Amino acid sequence: MLTDLPLEELRAYRPHVPEPEDFDDFWSTTLAEARAAGGRATSVPADTPVTAVRVEDVTFPGFGGEPVRAWFLAPPSDQPLPCVVELIGYGGGRGLPHERLGYAASGFAHLVMDTRGQASTWGSGGGTPDPHGSGPAHPGMMTRGICSPHTYYYRRLITDAVRAVDHALGRDDVDRSRVAVAGTSQGGGLALAAGALHEDVAAVVADVPFLCHFERAVRVTDAAPYSEITSYLSVHRGAAEQVFRTLSYVDGVTMARRVTAPTMVSVALMDATCPPSTVFAAANALPTPPTLEVYPFNDHEGGAQEQWLRAVAWLGRVLA
Repeated sequence: MLTDLPLEELRAYRPHVPEPEDFDDFWSTTLAEARAAGGRATSVPADTPVTAVRVEDVTFPGFGGEPVRAWFLAPPSDQPLPCVVELIGYGGGRGLPHERLGYAASGFAHLVMDTRGQASTWGSGGGTPDPHGSGPAHPGMMTRGICSPHTYYYRRLITDAVRAVDHALGRDDVDRSRVAVAGTSQGGGLALAAGALHEDVAAVVADVPFLCHFERAVRVTDAAPYSEITSYLSVHRGAAEQVFRTLSYVDGVTMARRVTAPTMVSVALMDATCPPSTVFAAANALPTPPTLEVYPFNDHEGGAQEQWLRAVAWLGRVLA
């Protein structure tokens, strides 16, 4: 069933989503500290039967210089290639290389970032820990360190995403002028964040993005992962003000206001996980109207493989 506002209202939905006064300073300081923390990037041939494309097992420094795993895949080429940095949905990780052949088979270099502390809910796993403690939290990632933006889990994960772009830009086999970020659900929210926080991102694809307009999300859906916040607040009854302040530092609506690269956003009107109004709140906050793909009869799977085809065609045009 339809889970939210009618489409004509969604297209005009521009809610007031407050942002902290120190938002830009917070993120510029966070990223400067991560880059200054050092850490060494390594890249070795992957242990995989895939031979038609080059596959490398990558480790790059993320938040705090901490090691983050990734796959790098690329078709044969003697010239630097456009690159898609892919960010993964909630609970997933980088998986196995043969699951990630689509972009390389379409002529792109492809960096698939692992997701710290996740990669154990679906898919084929990953290998990046999150070596940080947390105060009381609901099971899952949404409330880990939520009492402060400095300790919040998504500060670390968003920083990893920006540092993944740094890694792609530093490779000799990647064209620095043609690096895109892309992802679905949590990955879509991370793509908006990386597009906002890294000036050299050339294109953004955010499919059914998570992490957008939190205050509405927790009031119009009881689906996970947003329900983790609701459950936490049902126990910590006086914490709502601080919780939503922390979330305001990672909200995709605020991030979208700062994205200058061409952007594609997809939304599913029967999505109970990432309600359409939260997605439209971010899409409508972009300074330049995005290419918008609407799937009226889909839940959180959105356009699935059809959307991937549309996104690849769009990236080919934008990065040409």
